[in-house]
Amino acid sequence: MTLGLINANPIVHAKKERVARCEDPHCDFVRDIRDPEHPYSLEQLSVLSEESITVDDKLGRILITFTPTIQHCSMATVIGLCLRVKLQECFPPHYKVDIKVSPGSHADEEAVNKQLNDKERVAAALENPNLRQLVDECLYSNEL
Repeated sequence: MTLGLINANPIVHAKKERVARCEDPHCDFVRDIRDPEHPYSLEQLSVLSEESITVDDKLGRILITFTPTIQHCSMATVIGLCLRVKLQECFPPHYKVDIKVSPGSHADEEAVNKQLNDKERVAAALENPNLRQLVDECLYSNEL
């Protein structure tokens, strides 16, 4: 993966100590998702942090806001798909999930947010075998 990298030299941060933030054991579920372009977790690249995850068990709502490493990141939708698939695996289907890029963090912020929260677009994307394979590699990679 050395040719054609969008961000060839990302800043890599140390993994943080795990702190339980809610009663649900799945609050810690997305921190180890691997970045689609680099062999680091989303947490290590500061794409995702504990503070960017909100789970409201009473209302059955989840909000995740993530920050791509660069403003023109073409992998933002893949990262969002990874987050959505992982959330669907970890939470009951009645939970409402919103996934967004952090305000001002992506050149096409509105388009990315719209795509990540459109059920039909998400379903169509996950029917693409190549895209599904990439999502699965990010979710189930043991390289971290």
